[in-house]
Amino acid sequence: MKSRILPILLTTGLVLSLAACGSDSSDSTAGDVTITVACQPAKTAAKQRKAWNDDVAAFEKAHPGVKVNSTDQQPCFDPKTFAAKLAGGQMETVFMVPVTNYADVIAKKQAKDITGLTNLVKNYGDIKQDVRDMVTKDGKVYGVPNVSYSVGLVYNRKLFTEAGLNPDNPPKTWDEVRTAAKKIADLGDGYVGYGEYGGGNVGGWHFAQSIFSRGGEMVVEDKAAFNSPEGKAVLRNLHDMRWEDDSVGSRVLIGWEALMQQMAAGRTGMMLGAPDVVTDLVQKFRGDVDAYGIAGVPEGKASLTGGEAYMINPKANAAQTKAAMQWIDFQFNTPGKGRHDYARGKANGEAVGVPNNDYMGDSPTGKAIAEDRDANAVLPTENYRFYADAAAGVAPKLEPAKAQELYAVLDVAMSAVLTRENADIDKLLADAEAKANTILAQG
Repeated sequence: MKSRILPILLTTGLVLSLAACGSDSSDSTAGDVTITVACQPAKTAAKQRKAWNDDVAAFEKAHPGVKVNSTDQQPCFDPKTFAAKLAGGQMETVFMVPVTNYADVIAKKQAKDITGLTNLVKNYGDIKQDVRDMVTKDGKVYGVPNVSYSVGLVYNRKLFTEAGLNPDNPPKTWDEVRTAAKKIADLGDGYVGYGEYGGGNVGGWHFAQSIFSRGGEMVVEDKAAFNSPEGKAVLRNLHDMRWEDDSVGSRVLIGWEALMQQMAAGRTGMMLGAPDVVTDLVQKFRGDVDAYGIAGVPEGKASLTGGEAYMINPKANAAQTKAAMQWIDFQFNTPGKGRHDYARGKANGEAVGVPNNDYMGDSPTGKAIAEDRDANAVLPTENYRFYADAAAGVAPKLEPAKAQELYAVLDVAMSAVLTRENADIDKLLADAEAKANTILAQG
């Protein structure tokens, strides 16, 4: 799903071969070192590509003897090719890994142990401990996180006002979501109070978000755990909103884009989503810049977390590894530079202002990044304060093992309650549980 892969505009593009990070003899001559780095913006994003290339030039000037070769495959992370490139040794010296793939990459020893080199990322200690823990196994560090976010409730403030709701008092519970959704739907034909998915794995993905928010679990000790009071509450609430309130619409939304398009059209009141949803709504789908707010996830027991880290190819030699860590520090972890150059982003027409990255928390670096982002914001940051205030108190949850396969199984239950008034929720979850346990038992 989109909000789990890349929320930042400056990180698009991936993958070259390992020609520059394989053998020492071909990579280093006369004391020089060459590294390949992922995620150069595409040629079609001319301003962002120039900004990246300017950063490469500045980095090389600050690190004499280091040559940086960039790759720009789109998208930066491609799940269809990622595993094969890793297994085939074709990944860059520095490559991006989404949080969903951390454990697998580390377990297969496809990322270098950088435990003794984290000091080369000057602000590494400012990264939140729970975020660092995600790239740490058995006391060893295998990556440098640079994006972390949780799910919240994205809502249309203008529709709230039209429906007689207070946009400065967004729903905090699922009961309040249901009440607000009904009032928005009552505005007339074509209005949807709360948008939800029913297929394409995004239905199951949102089921996971919803059950976590209620305090439930997806998997416990390698067994499906979603056939629970919390899981039943997710489906019962959605069923009742569809058939009693008529507040979720009659279309079953399949692809990620479907709900985004519906929100951007200005007739849908609420949806679950990470903050980067707002960036996409106004930048990609041409939604009203001033319309959207973000609140904490309803109930707030926990939230599905997303994010990414940069890891280093285990074939990199010592000189390449050092240069790679310095690049990660320079481009992704320095306030006012690289990814965090918000003044440049504003000048380039980017939608600066959404609090879509909390990996540094309220550390000195985190505060500096947030202040600079707010100072250069082109979006109404006041609309996102409820999310920012709530997010710190919400426990992060990683996706379960075999996440995509489990999501496909739960699509069936999500679709059923949206299309059948007589859907048997107990049976739907029991059937999904049996299928999920078969998938999980395969290891």
